[in-house]
This record gives sequence, C-alpha cells and structure tokens, in this order.
Amino acid sequence: MNARSLVSAAALALVAMGSPLSAQDYPSKPITMIVPFAAGGSSDVIARLVGDEMGRVLGQRIVMENMGGAGGATALSRAAKAEPDGYTIVIGNSGTNAASYSIYPDLKYTNADFAPVGLVAKTSPMIALKLDFPAKTLMEFVAYAKANPGKVSLGHAGVGSSNYLICRTFIKAAGVDVALVSYRGAGPALNDLMGGQIDGVCDAATSLSGAVMGEKVKPLAVATPSRLASLPEIPTSTEAGLPGFQAQGWNAIFVPKNTPEPIVAKLNAALKTALASQNLQGRFKDLSSVVPTPEEMTPAFVAAMVPKEIEKYRVLLSDK
Repeated sequence: MNARSLVSAAALALVAMGSPLSAQDYPSKPITMIVPFAAGGSSDVIARLVGDEMGRVLGQRIVMENMGGAGGATALSRAAKAEPDGYTIVIGNSGTNAASYSIYPDLKYTNADFAPVGLVAKTSPMIALKLDFPAKTLMEFVAYAKANPGKVSLGHAGVGSSNYLICRTFIKAAGVDVALVSYRGAGPALNDLMGGQIDGVCDAATSLSGAVMGEKVKPLAVATPSRLASLPEIPTSTEAGLPGFQAQGWNAIFVPKNTPEPIVAKLNAALKTALASQNLQGRFKDLSSVVPTPEEMTPAFVAAMVPKEIEKYRVLLSDK
C-alpha cells in the first residue's frame, strides 16, 4: 500500500471511530427545535410539551425557534440547510412535509432533504366559528355558506399548513365557496376569530380546546370517527351530517439528511421516553392529542408514511 493509500485508510478509520464517539457525547449543548408557525398553534403547543420532556431525558435544553411564513416552507428551508449534527431539529406536519410539495413548486428542498426521527402526535381537526355567527350546527353553517358564496371567511395557519388542508378537505366535502384567510400561524388566526375579524377557523382541537372550554368560540364538529374524550359534547362530522369531512392530523420530528444514525437513534429514544411520561400523556389527553403507538414513533414508520401523504394531498389539491 502506498503512502497516499495509508493516509486515506487512516482518515476513513478516524471518521468511522469519530461518529460513535460524537454520538456518545451528544448532546453537549442546547438543541434548537424549529417550529414552522407563530406561537400558540397546535404545532407550537405540541413542540413545547415534547421538547421540554425530551430535554430532560437528553440532559440539555431544547430551545424553540418559531419561524412562520409560506405555510411552514420558510422554516423547513432553514432546517434543510442546517448542519446535520443533531443540534437543529424541526417539527413538521402533513402540510409542511407533504402538501407543500404540491402547493409550492419552487421549494428549495425535497422530502429527501430530511431524515425522520419519529411521529410525535396525532391531532383531531375541527371547524369552529365566532360566537355570534348565525349558524349553530355544521349543516346550518354549510347551508349559510351555500346561500352566501364567497362571503364567509375561514382562517388558517398559511397556505400549505395542516390547517389549510383541513379547510380544503371541508370545502370539498361540503361543496361550498368560502374565503380562506391566511395567517402566520394558528394562534393569530384564533385571536382574530375571538375578536370577530373572521367567521371561523380550521384548526386542530389541540390549539382550540382552551377557547372551546372557555366558551370563546363555537365548535361545530371534529373530523374524526369518534368523539373526543376531552370535548365529548362536540359531534363528529358524520354525526353532524357531513361524513365526507374526515381528516387526521399529525406531527413528527425531522432532522437534516446525513445526520449520523447514532444521533437520530438517540433523539428517537428520547422521544419515546418523553411520550411515555404520565405528565405528557395527561397533557396530550387534555389537548385532545393522541400519543402515537410505539411502531408509529419509529423513523421507519414516518419514512414510509410521508410519501403516501404527499400523494394523498397531491390528489386533494388537484381537485380531482
């Protein structure tokens, strides 16, 4: 073996040894979790709850960085370009990591730019109105919207967000023409709803439950097969007369591609431990969020799920 080959072999050996050693030391400083929306929405609430628990497990703080814009695409672009060292992670959903590819053709990233860590939560989509809106039920709302095409406004967390997908799913199922109002997150949309600036919102029960329990908004239905244990008085979309309005929200953690596998495994282990805690499970129940099964928490499950979600929303958003 010549001198150049010996040097190359030595370098490869150092790299091979370095990855596990760096993973053993990881994390040695705080981790940034990018949240693709303004504070107050379901992704933000879930990220903070899970981030706190994961930080305790890992022995380092997980710091939230809220970055709204373009339905989450601004944040995902930043996450895709981050160093693949485990110190920048991002919480994504069906909008940011699936539908956005059909909505924004000029994205600077693709699904291949991310490695999944695991599913974090499953959420329950809901439609809610301002308190003085004349409709009292989902079908009364549908009838009102049909009688007043283009005059009813529904807020969401930005084109490409999971909330936007709830709106599009509802519109398609109900056959109505409503004005969709885009915000930088579900929190600002909810604030405008409670202030009477818009007629309703498409959101997850995770971020709406507090306003519902406080009787600050009027919930119409949840787009789930069964009622929510935390909000049992709200009918399902089927019970309310619109069975075609079905949706399942989700959140998952991703890291930039090429993040070392031992680091991904360490993050996944911390996620599983966090989701097993009684404190977190209690908070999820209060917020009508569902803790994933152990299988759903794996990187392999999310890696298989995302392409199916991309195709599902490609069909939905093509209006076929």
